[in-house]
Amino acid sequence: MSTAVPTQPVGGRRPRTVSPSTDRFDRVARAEWTKLWSVPSTAWSLLALVVVTAGIGVLACWGTMQGLDQNPSAIPPFDTVNLTLAGLGLGQLAAAVLGAMVISTEYSTGGIRSTLTATPRRLTLLAAKALVFVGVALVVGLVTSVLSFTLGQAFLRDDLRVGLGDPGVLRALIGGGLYVAGSGMFGFAFGALLRHTAGAITAAVAVLLVLPPLSQLLPGSWGDAVTHHFTSNAGQAITFARAVENGSVTLGPWEGYAWFTAQWLVVLVVAAVLMRRRDA
Repeated sequence: MSTAVPTQPVGGRRPRTVSPSTDRFDRVARAEWTKLWSVPSTAWSLLALVVVTAGIGVLACWGTMQGLDQNPSAIPPFDTVNLTLAGLGLGQLAAAVLGAMVISTEYSTGGIRSTLTATPRRLTLLAAKALVFVGVALVVGLVTSVLSFTLGQAFLRDDLRVGLGDPGVLRALIGGGLYVAGSGMFGFAFGALLRHTAGAITAAVAVLLVLPPLSQLLPGSWGDAVTHHFTSNAGQAITFARAVENGSVTLGPWEGYAWFTAQWLVVLVVAAVLMRRRDA
């Protein structure tokens, strides 16, 4: 812990004090908050997250109702809350992109050298960046989930609408916000690991959007286990208000989210270890 050190008085004036170290966690977090909002890409990425998620949710609800009107027996039972959150499957991409840019951009521009000069404790810096980003992503994710749910409900039939007080609804909406934050942390973790924006975004997109459906091609019971526990396949379980017969979700809401979280945590831990060992 740094302390203020008085200097010798000069010309009868009061002694000056040397300002304390700038690598105190709260100061680092405030600096990261300022940096996060100082670039236009932050606001645009978050706006894209809200618009894309809510828009696709509305389209999914409207399209499903059109299909039911034409042929009620053609569509199997579904979770109406998850249907309103259908846009999270694509909206998570905006969160992952922003997460990757939060840390990788500094490496690309060389600004990380100045940051590490001001904050020599690298794990403190990484923790502050992660905390600031995940807090913003969670709040925006919660707002997006509630907005998507509200708008989507307006396009559902009266007998299919649910309220916040119905079983599992509030948990699913909170889960939507948690899923957005977790998706963003995948991008953040890969950004810290690879230190290259394009590479981090590519890796995040691969593990969140490309590889999960491809994992269904794995044979046997071990293939099923991998599929059900793999990244977004597991994480999306928390966005269902109830179990769906013959659905692809087999894990419980919190069990699935725990697997989802554990996987980005592994990447982040590896990145933290390498961050301490590698040069800027």
